[in-house]
Amino acid sequence: MRNPYDVLGVAKGASEAEIKKAYRKLAKDFHPDRNKNDVKAKDRFAEANSAYEILGDAEKRKQFDRGEIDAEGRPRASGFEGFGGGFGGGRGGGGGGGFDFENMARSRQGGMGEDIFSHIFGEAFRAGGAGPGGQRQAAKGEDVAAELSVTLEQVASEEKLRLYLPTGREVDVVIPRGVVDGQTIRLRGLGQAGGPRSEPGDALLTIRIRPHPRFTVDGADLRTTVDVPLEDAVLGGTIRVPTLTGAVEMKMPPMTSSGRTFRLRGKGLPRKDGSLGDLFATTAIVLPEDEDAALMEFARARRAAKAA
Repeated sequence: MRNPYDVLGVAKGASEAEIKKAYRKLAKDFHPDRNKNDVKAKDRFAEANSAYEILGDAEKRKQFDRGEIDAEGRPRASGFEGFGGGFGGGRGGGGGGGFDFENMARSRQGGMGEDIFSHIFGEAFRAGGAGPGGQRQAAKGEDVAAELSVTLEQVASEEKLRLYLPTGREVDVVIPRGVVDGQTIRLRGLGQAGGPRSEPGDALLTIRIRPHPRFTVDGADLRTTVDVPLEDAVLGGTIRVPTLTGAVEMKMPPMTSSGRTFRLRGKGLPRKDGSLGDLFATTAIVLPEDEDAALMEFARARRAAKAA
């Protein structure tokens, strides 16, 4: 795969927000549901998803920047020091610095042979060259696209959900921390089966977060509006504020106007690093449903005092 920074079209020093924005735009433009007959769009979609798997994860991004993993997230080969001196023994012995087989990055199946030669002779060997015995290797199985609709409560609890794939397979998936609406996650090996001695394709799972009747999402933060009785707005008091994990009590100072926003820390959604966003509650003062004689008299007297 190409350099993930080039795939997403961002600079190496791009912020997390810039990377996420670039990924979401590409995922939207090239999503399989919008380009059902465009093979190139499907490839670009898969490429953008793979790039975000690296750059969207702070630790993987650091590993890639340090050269510890490649653009597909695999450990880079080691032990090429002194390669020009020829192949040595199993631990690089035997003159000229040798070639360290034991430190080579292993393939996903746990073997070594194929990846050793693909690192030496290039991707052509792995993609379509001869395998053991001179036989041509079968192509990787097709990727499949799937969607999973989740609620904010499920995102907050990192709930395990049952997913039905187009292949007919059923799997349990855990909602990852920091997921955003429209984000696509690659589930490796859960696509269509490939030919003999080849890997199955992947499942490209797009997360759709359902609209919530009470909360709106702002990154990892949530926003809501709470009704405040007039007497509590004037005198101050304790009001109950709904959250994704149950209502909590919040103290409100006297003379609180409508539109004032209070922060409830740690009552938002989980971030990738495990921390929690906040809930921002904005007040909306509610007048009595029935006419209140004392309140009406107070309002008239106050109006008259202002006019005097």
